[in-house]
This record gives sequence, structure tokens and C-alpha cells, in this order.
Amino acid sequence: MERTESESSKGRRVVVIGGGVAGSLTSKLLQFDSDLTLIDPKEYFEITWASLRSMVEPSFAERSVINHKKYLQNGRAVTSPAVNITDTDVVTADGLVLGYDYLVIATGHNDVLPKTRQEKLSQYQAEYEKIKSSESILIVGGGPSGVELAAEIAVDFPEKKVTIVHNGPRLLEFVGQKAADKALDWMKSKRVEVLLNQRVDFNSASDGNKTYKTSGGETIHADCHFLCIGKPLSSEWLKGTVLKDNLDGKGRLMVDEYLRVKGRKNVFAIGDITDVPEMKQGYIAEKHASVATKNIKLLMSGGNEKKMSSYKPGPDIAIISLGRKESVAQFPFLTVSGCLPGLIKSKDLFVGKTRKARGLDPNIVEP
Repeated sequence: MERTESESSKGRRVVVIGGGVAGSLTSKLLQFDSDLTLIDPKEYFEITWASLRSMVEPSFAERSVINHKKYLQNGRAVTSPAVNITDTDVVTADGLVLGYDYLVIATGHNDVLPKTRQEKLSQYQAEYEKIKSSESILIVGGGPSGVELAAEIAVDFPEKKVTIVHNGPRLLEFVGQKAADKALDWMKSKRVEVLLNQRVDFNSASDGNKTYKTSGGETIHADCHFLCIGKPLSSEWLKGTVLKDNLDGKGRLMVDEYLRVKGRKNVFAIGDITDVPEMKQGYIAEKHASVATKNIKLLMSGGNEKKMSSYKPGPDIAIISLGRKESVAQFPFLTVSGCLPGLIKSKDLFVGKTRKARGLDPNIVEP
């Protein structure tokens, strides 16, 4: 195993595991105050909520898929999964041993993703070609990804037949009934067929006739299909580490009000991996990153623990894009849909804002 150490940085070694929304922002904010290492299985950060637009407009991904090195001018990025954590070190699949004084776990959800940025961009191009060449498209899953993908296709390719099959009683089960109803009405207005309380039997599909059967006895003809179902948390590997007893029954890391893993002075967890009772969304993960960063800077400078910032969940706000101009938005006392809420998110999908938060030009694509 290869050990990386730097004597001059004792007390300031920060290791961040996970280069998603929370991990990338934490790394950017801490890089000049610490000896920082970001560990991620891939070489890039992706603005995930922009991914559905990239499937119908591949060039959009040029701004939303960002090499870690673009915003990490003063930290190192290790492209390998973390496989173990001890009280003092993190071990990667490549056999690298990284000592830490502070550890931030931001692994989010499990997904099989290409390792390089170029491979990811090529994947979007291939998905676009698949959509473009299909007359009928099946989307399995009626959560935010399934709804947003169906909307992107319905707006950009109105001539295509789009069907959503969802195994729940309504679309968008993570928001209220009003928002779900508005999304369903919008789908109907765009001739998107929605089948609820049904599953797709993929064993019944034959490549020859591209026919899929559902658990409700329906038959769907589709030239291609996309799976838009929830991904499991990326925490299974933690069961073999010193943090095995810090996981709750759902595989989430239990944290205190300062976003420290309970019972640990120098280990923080942020983003979807935490047990904070709130909606799991990108802008919330960025708030976690901001609080954890402040607290690590305070502790590194020898500050009083009692002065640490606490994280308080805010009201549940959700905006689901419906193509390029419209969206459905749920605020604490109001649910609206159409072009007005669409102005908030749907045109740029917060890509410029997210790039800016990482010190990057909002508009320039990566060379």
C-alpha cells in the first residue's frame, strides 16, 4: 500500500470522500485552508439535475460535467473508490492510504458512471441518438427523473410517443398531491401516457417486436426504454469500516446538529448520506457543505467547539422542470405550475449558479 503524508500539514489534513454536489463544494471551499484530498471514483463532478436536459441536448453537458481539477487548484483529486476507513486513514481501491485529521463523507447514492469526463459526454451523445431515432419511448419510474426526462422529450420531440410506467399511486411521491396532480395534467396536455400502480416485466420484452408487458396486463410498444428509478445509498461499504455502528437501519450516517457523525469529533457527513429528516436535494446538500466547511475551519484554527455552526433543516421546497420553459414548484404554502415557476429553474437548470459557486465561469464550456 502506498501512504501519502506531508509533515507540514499535520492537523490540517482533510479528506473528502465523494465528488458530487456536497463533496465538490466542500473541497472547493476548504482547498486553501487545508491540505485537501478529494476521493471520487470518477474524474469529474456532474450537476446531476441537469442530466435530463443533456439527454436531449448533449452540448448542455459541456457546462454541467466538470473535471474536478477545474475547481481544485490547491487540492488533489484521487480517482478511485474509497474502500475502508480507520480512525486515522482512508484506504482506496488502488491501495492508496491517506491520513486525515478531518474526514468528510459525501458519497450520496450508488450509480454506475463512466470514469472520465469524455466518456460521460459520449454517453449523453449516445442517449440523444437513441431518443432521436426512436418513435416511441418507455420511461420506467415516475419520480423526479422520470417526470423531467418525459417532459424534456415531450417538449423537444413532440412527435414521439412517450409512456411513463410508475409502480406508485401517483407521480412525484416525494412532493404533495397538488404538485403531483399538476405534473400529471401537464403530461396529459402533452399526450404523454402515464400508467400508475404498475411495473414493467422486462422478461416479457423481446428485441424483435419491442413489446413490453406490465403487471397490470397492459402492452406497451416502445423502440427504447430508460430506467429512472431510485438508486440505493452509497453506504454499504461503510459496514466494513470503523463507522459501521454509525449507520441507521436505512444505511444513513447518523449526524449531530453540526453534521458530525455522532460520537466522532473529526468526522462529518453531508448530503444524501445523512439521516437529517428532510428532502434530499442538491441545494440542501450545498447548505450541508457550507455548514461543515465553517465547522472544520473553526476546529482547524483551534476555535471553541461551542462556537460551531449548527444545521437546521428549512421548509421543503421542490421545483420539477417540465421542459425548457415550464415547471411545477412546491413551496411551503403554495404549489404552482407553468412558465412563472419555470423562470426560476427550467431555462438554465441552475447550471450557471452551480458553476459560479465553484469559482468557475457560469457560461464557458470546459475545453
